[in-house]
Amino acid sequence: MKLFRNKTFVKGLAYDLVGMASVAIPVIGPFLDLLWAPYAAKKMSEMYPGRKGKLASVLVFIEEILPGTDIIPTFTLMYLYTYVWKKEPLKPQVIEVESY
Repeated sequence: MKLFRNKTFVKGLAYDLVGMASVAIPVIGPFLDLLWAPYAAKKMSEMYPGRKGKLASVLVFIEEILPGTDIIPTFTLMYLYTYVWKKEPLKPQVIEVESY
């Protein structure tokens, strides 16, 4: 599970960097965001399945399509929310003990 988390983190960083790179291109950058926004939304929903993935994909689409918001690291924030900040209740564990 930890290996999956690390791969997800690295992928998220890469997608955030690609999304932020369009800011560096003066004239063409905003038009590239029109292509990048749906792709980023699709990747977000694939990386985080379920309801929170759908919500995050809508948020990343809006963030990428709006001008000036490319500096928000949406993929990294979603990773932090999913694996670091969100406290899930502990699941009870059954420990079997053998008697001699």
